[in-house]
Amino acid sequence: MNTVEAIRTRRAVKVYDPSFQLSREEKDELLQLALLAPSAFNLQHVRFVEVSNPALRAQIREVGWNQAQMTDASMLVVICAQVDSWEKNVRRVWDGAPGEVQNFMAGAIDAYYRDKPQVQRDEAMRSCGLMAQTLMLAARAKGLDSCPMDGFDFDAVGKLINLPDNHVIALMVAVGKRAAEPKPRIGKLPFDEVVIRDRF
Repeated sequence: MNTVEAIRTRRAVKVYDPSFQLSREEKDELLQLALLAPSAFNLQHVRFVEVSNPALRAQIREVGWNQAQMTDASMLVVICAQVDSWEKNVRRVWDGAPGEVQNFMAGAIDAYYRDKPQVQRDEAMRSCGLMAQTLMLAARAKGLDSCPMDGFDFDAVGKLINLPDNHVIALMVAVGKRAAEPKPRIGKLPFDEVVIRDRF
């Protein structure tokens, strides 16, 4: 499936075939593709928590508005981000670049993020969104379906996955094989209303 077709046919599928299972290798390939998405300053904020344990998935469903895809889809990923990656990982993510580039980037990153908690969180969330969409399109390109989700108790899920204090949860993505066709797309706002040329 080509990229355009994957974009056009990607839907937020709610009903999955629970008998369909992806192998560990297949899941890892999807995650590796998702990790090719860009991140600000190459900081690679995103952390994927791939939840395979059936009991844990059932607990997540209990605090996730009883959404069936949390247990029925073959793959469930809690997409998180390390908010302080700008401070903790800057040397690691620029390892291999010339020394002057490393020093320049370290200074630029520090100036951009330090004492700006909203910017730190916003950047982390942007990176999560890019990774999530890349994961969903990678899945669709392989003939799979997906569903992004934020209808859950974030604090409760954080406790269930032992989320570190310096991390946040952005959303979850379920991936698997659809067991029912998604409902038709409705309510799309007009193109000319959502696309602005030059200025509002």
